[in-house]
Amino acid sequence: METRELRYFVAVAEELHFGRAAQRLGIAQPPLSRTIAQLERRLGVALLERTSRRVSLTGAGAVLLAEGQMILGALAAAERRTQQAATSRPSLVLSTKAGASGELLAKLLDAYAAEPGAVAVDLLLCESQPQRALHDGRADVALLHQPFDSTAELDTEILTTEGQVAVLPSSHPLAGRTHVLTSEVRSLPDLPPARWPLPDGTYPEGPGAEVHNQTQLFQLIALGRTTVVLPDSCRANLLEGLTAVPVLDAPPVTTVIAWPPHSRSRTLADLVRVATRL
Repeated sequence: METRELRYFVAVAEELHFGRAAQRLGIAQPPLSRTIAQLERRLGVALLERTSRRVSLTGAGAVLLAEGQMILGALAAAERRTQQAATSRPSLVLSTKAGASGELLAKLLDAYAAEPGAVAVDLLLCESQPQRALHDGRADVALLHQPFDSTAELDTEILTTEGQVAVLPSSHPLAGRTHVLTSEVRSLPDLPPARWPLPDGTYPEGPGAEVHNQTQLFQLIALGRTTVVLPDSCRANLLEGLTAVPVLDAPPVTTVIAWPPHSRSRTLADLVRVATRL
């Protein structure tokens, strides 16, 4: 199996759309389709179910996607670390969702920097799905938030668990409450819940605003266009004119530090040790 074939398959399996996968890879769609068909013939199994309306993974395809993500991530990480070894600046790359866990992240970076032998930590701030940077080798470690971010095929340590709050315009009647229920937030006719992109890049159905990041989200809430339920730690980033109200029946959010299972980096192990100590 060639690395090129594996990269092509992972792109199609993640996008579940040949056109989007071809655009992501920077190639035309016909050679992409031919490569996937050639790979299926070589392996002797069907990796994808294709219809005129959708593409889905077979059981074998799901296995190859998980294995392929780890292989490509390990190759990309090996390339990056090899190049880094030729410089005088060793470092780690940490990915996280932009605007999330700001206080925890600051404490972690400060505590790790004080450790003997600490290396530079470069931040990769993602609009969504920071775990993908671990799978494709762009990052060594990530802060993820369950149940929103997938930790499949990753090693993790739990750092914190917190409740969730509804972020509302301060002028809204619910903003003066001590708490609300999920059903109350979801049924607000004037503030439909915001919609985040799905893993394939599309948005779920609904009247709420399509959002890409927390800055855009908070501006839309302040304008009275939408609302959202977020981890309690988002309070640190609220704009003027916004209020956070606890949502009693929302599931807790667990922040974990995650890394690829194949990693044997001593500097990464040191960072994880500091994070769990915090």
